[in-house]
This record gives sequence, structure tokens and C-alpha cells, in this order.
Amino acid sequence: MTSGAMRPGRQHALSSGRPAGAAAVVVGGGLAGTTAALALADAGLRVTLVESRPRLGGLVFSFRRESGVGELTVDNGQHVFLRCCTAYSRLLERLDAAHLVPLQDRMDVPVLDADRMRLGRLRRTALPVPLHLARSLAGYPHLSPAERAGVVRATLALKGLDPADPALDRLDFGSWLRRHGQSARAVEALWDLVGIATLNARADDASMGLAAKVFKTGLLSAPGAADIGWSRVPLGDVHDDRARTALEKAGVRIALRTRAGALTRGADGWQVTVENGPHGSEQLAADTVVLAVPQREAHALLPDGTLDGKDRLLDIGTAPILNLHVVYDRKVLRRAFFAAVGSPVQWVFDRTDASGLRSLPGQEHSQYLAVSQSAALEEIDHPVAKLRARYLPELERLLPAARGARIHDFFVTRERTATFAPAPGVGRLRPAARTQAPGLFLAGAWTATGWPATMESAVRSGTAAAREALTELGFPQGQLPQEAA
Repeated sequence: MTSGAMRPGRQHALSSGRPAGAAAVVVGGGLAGTTAALALADAGLRVTLVESRPRLGGLVFSFRRESGVGELTVDNGQHVFLRCCTAYSRLLERLDAAHLVPLQDRMDVPVLDADRMRLGRLRRTALPVPLHLARSLAGYPHLSPAERAGVVRATLALKGLDPADPALDRLDFGSWLRRHGQSARAVEALWDLVGIATLNARADDASMGLAAKVFKTGLLSAPGAADIGWSRVPLGDVHDDRARTALEKAGVRIALRTRAGALTRGADGWQVTVENGPHGSEQLAADTVVLAVPQREAHALLPDGTLDGKDRLLDIGTAPILNLHVVYDRKVLRRAFFAAVGSPVQWVFDRTDASGLRSLPGQEHSQYLAVSQSAALEEIDHPVAKLRARYLPELERLLPAARGARIHDFFVTRERTATFAPAPGVGRLRPAARTQAPGLFLAGAWTATGWPATMESAVRSGTAAAREALTELGFPQGQLPQEAA
């Protein structure tokens, strides 16, 4: 089917915004693909969602592990979001899972200085921006009075920037911070504390445009924008189980353990060749195809001529995240989470309840901690024994109650390509949802959402792809899926 042509009998349906019989194939069952599939199905399309894994959720998933105390449910990594992540919040509501992934009433981040063994807090008040952080910053013990004043000046300068300015994308965040008087200590104890977790890169390795997006949206857009949310249940309960239920209720056909092999376009639309192990290959006909897979997979699937500068996708780098999992025989952490400075440890979360640990016989007093290490390129391939030797003593230094505690289990999960690398210049490499080929669209956190590689970016990309697809099919503006604020 060429541009502007359509199948017989569909002219009236398309012009009325109701494409009778229109079919869509979404390749990829992560957050981007799930969002796109739901939006297309809600609009009345016949949707098939193809996922090579045996589950949905992409890089947001859980698995079962037999530990020294019994079987635990383990998240592959610690995923958090902020109140400003409105698209992700909307997806949670669509999955009937918002109550499982609640937000703090107000941002409150305990920050432990490992060298001085002093606890500080970054928390907001109900005052308007930027006064909502003034009290917290004034009393933040990890910076000197001069450094706090410097942070205020840099924040005011940041407030005037446009994250979408291409010139900012070419700069690195670290250089900008130094030009604005930020000391190495201020970068470590504040800017990188937030930036590494949200950008998956240190300031020197991060695009200034993406850094400006993170800090302007999270800290300077509204008093509650940086309130933190995280799942109180295994991630698989939300992004596999509940996602599957919502998709099936919407009429989406879900094909797991099924890999897309080729896309071809003929006179009557797209043909997607998929492989399903012992079941062999199948040809799926579609008016609309959404590729919601990582950039290298998208590059391999995109037919020549469908994306200008397709090879630029291969220039979008990846960045790893390392997670260390420790099961203690006693409670060693009283808080839900904390961040550390002056330590190789970045963020530590209590995952005891979500893992099911306390429901195991004799484990009522045990505790399971997850240590989340972003920008972990140097350590991502270190053997478990080396990581254990480094991090268990460090946790004992940070958590005195861990000294002398018995370790029931220590294991590691590694996501070597957890996110796209937010390096300076990456903005010009990120493609929009619409390709040059009619009916073919891209989704994924790595596409041009304006956000770094977060769950929010993934969901926004799925919505953008669905909106473009439905617009091309003739849906009026008022019937398109709503964009997040």
C-alpha cells in the first residue's frame, strides 16, 4: 500500500476516524510497547503485541530465586519515578496498579555522609518553587555555607535554560557546573547524587540538555514534582501480570517468546515475519507497525529507506546499571531507602516485603536490601566475589547494625545495556516516532521524547507513536490518546 492509498471499503471509515478492520503490530512488550498497544487497541484497532521474552515488562521485571532461606521474588533492579512523571502515573492507573506504586507525601531523601557518618536530608516544604527547597538546602550538612550559596546561584541559572536548546545538548553537565562555581564536593553531594540516578551518567559524561530537563522538571517545575514513588510489590506484578490483564481486556493478542524477523511493505500494507520457536514462522499483516525495541534492534528491523540517517541509531551508546542484593539475618536498616556520599554505595532500598522474605518460615526478622549502582561501567563485569569483598564491608561501615550480621545470600543482577547513554550530542541522534515510511513508527525511551532514559520516557514514546499512527489513519485530534503534561 503506497502513501495515500488504502484498502477497498476503508475510505469512509478512515475519514470518520474509525478505521474499521485496521490492524496494528507492536514489536516489543516493554513499557513503550505496552503503552502503544493499549492506546491503539483503545482506539479500535486489532492489535498484536510481539515480545521475544516469555514475559512483558522489558527491562522492568522480576524473577524467582532460590536463596539460602527459601524462594524470593527479586526485581532485576530498583526502579523509581517522580510525581512529575505524569505519563508513567497514567499508565499505572490504566493498569489498575497505582495503589501498588505509591508516591511519598513529600520528597524526603536521607543522605548519609560515609566519611563523617552524618545523616542529612533533602526534603521539600509546601512553599512555592523555589522556596520549597530553601529550608532543606540551608540545613544540608554535606555542603559548606559557601557551597550552599553556590548551589542557589547555579539553580537560578539553570532555571533560565531551555532543555530543548540544541546548543545545550552539545555541552556536558560537569563543565557547566564548574563554570557556575560548583565545587567537586557540591557535584558529588548534590548534583551527581540526583543526576547519576536519573541520567545513568556522571555530570562530566551527561548532556547538559538532558541534565537541565531532569533538574528543571524535577526540582523547579512544581513543589511536589520530585516526590518519589517506587513499587511496593514485585515489578513483575505490575508490568507483566497487570499489563497482560489490561492488554487482554483491551483485546490485544499477546505473542510471547515470539521474535520479529523482518518487515516488508507491499501494496496492501505491512507484513511482519515472526518466529515462535517450535511453531515456526508466521506472517502478520498490519496497517500500522510500532517498533518498541532498543535502538540496535530497531536498526536491524528497519527496512532501508524508512528512516533518514538510520545508521545514526548505532551511534546512540548504552550505559549499564549494577544491582547488588543482600539478605541479612536481622534488620540492619530502619528506613525505606537512603543515598550515600563519600562511598562507592549509591542508593540502598529495603526490598524485604516485596520479595516475600518475611513470609518464609523463620525469617520474620531477616532483611533484604538492594543496592542500586548506576553509571557502573567500571564494575559491571566484575565477578561476584570481587563485588562482595568491596560492598559488604562498605555496607557495614554505613550501617552499624550490619556488623556481625549473618549474610544469608549475596547476589548480583546486571543490566549491561540498561539505558541509552545520555552523552553530549545524543539529542541529534534520537529519532522522532514517525519514520519516512507510511504506517511505520518508533517507540522506546531512546527516541526523541526530550527525557532521559527513564520509565517516563518509555511511556511517553509509546503514546507519541500511537498518536502519530492514529493521526495517519485519519483520527481527529480530539480522539487521539492524551499527551502527558
